[in-house]
Amino acid sequence: MSNQLYIEEPEAGEFRPRRRKKRRHPVRTTVLVLLGLVLAAAAMAGGYVWNLANTFNSKTETIASAFPDEADRPAKSDGSMNILLLGSDVRGGSGETENLNGVPNGGRSDTMMLMHIPSNRQNVYVMSIMRDTWTDIPGYGEHKINSAMAFGGVPLLVQTLEGLFDTRVDHVAIIDFAGFKNLTDALGGVEINNPTAFSAVGQDGVYFPQGVQTLNGEQALKFVRERKAFSDGDYQRVKNQQLFVKAVMARFLNAETLTNPARINGAVSEFAPYLSVDSGLDAATVGSLGVGLRDIRNDDIHFFTLPNQGIGTSADGQSIILKDQAAIDAIAAAMKADQFDDYWASAEAGS
Repeated sequence: MSNQLYIEEPEAGEFRPRRRKKRRHPVRTTVLVLLGLVLAAAAMAGGYVWNLANTFNSKTETIASAFPDEADRPAKSDGSMNILLLGSDVRGGSGETENLNGVPNGGRSDTMMLMHIPSNRQNVYVMSIMRDTWTDIPGYGEHKINSAMAFGGVPLLVQTLEGLFDTRVDHVAIIDFAGFKNLTDALGGVEINNPTAFSAVGQDGVYFPQGVQTLNGEQALKFVRERKAFSDGDYQRVKNQQLFVKAVMARFLNAETLTNPARINGAVSEFAPYLSVDSGLDAATVGSLGVGLRDIRNDDIHFFTLPNQGIGTSADGQSIILKDQAAIDAIAAAMKADQFDDYWASAEAGS
């Protein structure tokens, strides 16, 4: 695997570098990102915003302890923000099944994305991290990165990522995959351009042909979860998750949705019950971020996968993803210096 930065193009569904041209007409909207970040629509006013905020606060669940001890954490940034987005088969704060600070049954996260928002709020960068990435987990030595969830819940995973990038994680959101079903149906279906035909395995498998198609909720859930149908397993699943999230945002950001308060409220209402967030990621924070991102449009949201050196084998025989330390160091430096826009432009130019 090359250490190049790979960028997901929703039109083709393949990782190819591309320099995007920014449109001159900003979309004053909400931005919805996979695994749980719903940004309240900044253009809405009065009782509608109050109702949307109340829906978000009342239906989401709070992760009791999302962060490690403050003494062990990097310093807060001067304006940029990092949000850890996690996907799980069981909701992160689901009552009886919860333990290890928001992790159901001590489980591992199937999906891990780190969203970086620079202080200028002109772009949003969403980085997928392969769950089998082999790295040091504080107190446990080298393991697959998603093992941190099983060892110590969300706080240990946050500590692991903060150590990997030497950068603070400001917020955490966990989404039960079943939330994709409800969100997709609330939006009236989501259109994708599937790059590779495949059949989801299992008794209730679904065939996804190549090309443009509209997914309902059940289909969307199978689309984002499938990995056994692919020879490269999680690599293709990560691509499909990025493809779907990009399509959701395109669906959410169109005029039909943005001018329909009932549809926006319905989407938030259907999605929020499957979302667990840290105590600081409430409606006020989300709304403030939404205002800061009011000029963001679809082409300003960039998806990529943390570069790696391909598949390897650990000393104890596990199949793992090998870290590309040089790429990690470059990304860490860009985030810490609040210069990710420059890093991205350089990466695209050099690809």
